Amino acid sequence: MILRRPGWLRRLLSSHQQLVADEREQEAVVAGATPIRDLQPHTVGTVQGTVSMLTLNPRGGGAWLETELHDGTGTLKLIWMGRRVIPGIIPGVKMRVEGRITLHEGSPTIFNPAYELVA
Repeated sequence: MILRRPGWLRRLLSSHQQLVADEREQEAVVAGATPIRDLQPHTVGTVQGTVSMLTLNPRGGGAWLETELHDGTGTLKLIWMGRRVIPGIIPGVKMRVEGRITLHEGSPTIFNPAYELVA
């Protein structure tokens, strides 16, 4: 007799990184967000994920704060122009963002997104 448990077997054979990615994707979908892999340029999207990187980029006379948000399906760049710091936005924090999706340097990006930190 063969016991078929595809979900159980998948979890057993998956790497820790894949399990974390699956969990992030599930949390985002349950919250009503669009998976990053499904975003389309020139549309407004709502995404929920975890900040994995935070960078300050000096540009000309101003600066911009850039983050990478992961939801288990991909990476989305978030760029706040003219900002050096946004309280509460640090690597590892979960957040929900909304804005117009563009392609910047080949990556899906939202400039100056509306955001909400998620507990």
